[in-house]
Amino acid sequence: MNLTQKIFVLALILAGLFACREKYTPKPREFFRIDFPEKSYHPLQDGFPYQFDIPDYAKIVAYSNDPEQTYWINISVPANKAEVHLSYYKLSNQQIPGRQLLNKLMEETRTLAYKHTIKADAIQEQVFMNPAENVYGLIYRIEGNAASPLQFFLTDSVNHFLRGALYIREVPNIDSIKPVIDFLEPDIIRLIETTSWN
Repeated sequence: MNLTQKIFVLALILAGLFACREKYTPKPREFFRIDFPEKSYHPLQDGFPYQFDIPDYAKIVAYSNDPEQTYWINISVPANKAEVHLSYYKLSNQQIPGRQLLNKLMEETRTLAYKHTIKADAIQEQVFMNPAENVYGLIYRIEGNAASPLQFFLTDSVNHFLRGALYIREVPNIDSIKPVIDFLEPDIIRLIETTSWN
């Protein structure tokens, strides 16, 4: 090998060594894109002691076969792995007097909401009143990596008590489920605002 060939090979090796000096940057973590349907609503079917609007993309699933829990339902949104659990209590005709049962149920709802303080960044309470339909209640917005980001109860203080909680069937990582919560929260607020008693 002559001198020219040696210089050419050496230049080629040096060019190869310096040409491969790229900075490596790892790709950022990505989340799935979530497509949301257009919002439209219809009234809950008859046969319940309560009435409200539900989204067209949701379906009603019976929660229990227990005769004391006849009107307990889940409003399921399968596309978003979300459910709103609704439990209903009749305040009259119970073994516990109505006012005592109402106080017990309101305290249970508060306890269930505040069980999330371990993971929650904050819990905001908002009073709800609709005197025209005789519906009053409290909404709990639970911020952070909590299993249930929104809970509420509604009552007429005499006959009816309805408790609700939103659950998303995913690991509660607020960065990934926040778009779903933001999408479903107006549906739950609409449910609350359109509630009436039968």
